[in-house]
Amino acid sequence: MKKIIFSLFMIFGLGYFSNAQSFRGPDKSPMDVAYLPDNFAHDRKAGEEVVAKVYYSRPNKADRVVFGGIVPFGKVWRVGANEAVEFKAFQDITLGGKALSAGTYSLFAIPNEGEWTIIINSDLDYWGAFKYDESKDVLRISVPSKSIEEPIESFSIRFEESEAGKGVMRMGWDKTMVEIPVSY
Repeated sequence: MKKIIFSLFMIFGLGYFSNAQSFRGPDKSPMDVAYLPDNFAHDRKAGEEVVAKVYYSRPNKADRVVFGGIVPFGKVWRVGANEAVEFKAFQDITLGGKALSAGTYSLFAIPNEGEWTIIINSDLDYWGAFKYDESKDVLRISVPSKSIEEPIESFSIRFEESEAGKGVMRMGWDKTMVEIPVSY
């Protein structure tokens, strides 16, 4: 009897422990990060400080109609895939001419054919835009969207400095791009 009980314990016990150590497979929309200054963590110089950092997921176009298709016009979009984008300002900055205090926020957009509304929101750490709460918006700005010739397969965000204390945050996917002026 002891051997049977021991055998059952070994079968079920080892099964439990082996399952407890499994991992999920890779995500279809991998997480990425964009810095201001661009590529900050990789190219960091002594004494240089980061201004902003964005964590986001990168879905692929995959032969789909993106804007006006899988991303409907006129509705709040999480900007990318999976979790809501996390936007961290390490110092007070301006986005599109509006002041934003240093802090960590979520970033959403309402895409339309010729213009996007960019939303900075104080609510963090949830999946998608399903629980988006407009009452927690910190700022909203409107920026023109433009068509680009060469399609971008994976949704992308990139900062680019234009001159000292000024730059732009670009978001692009498929044949659409928006540019959000940033100053600091």
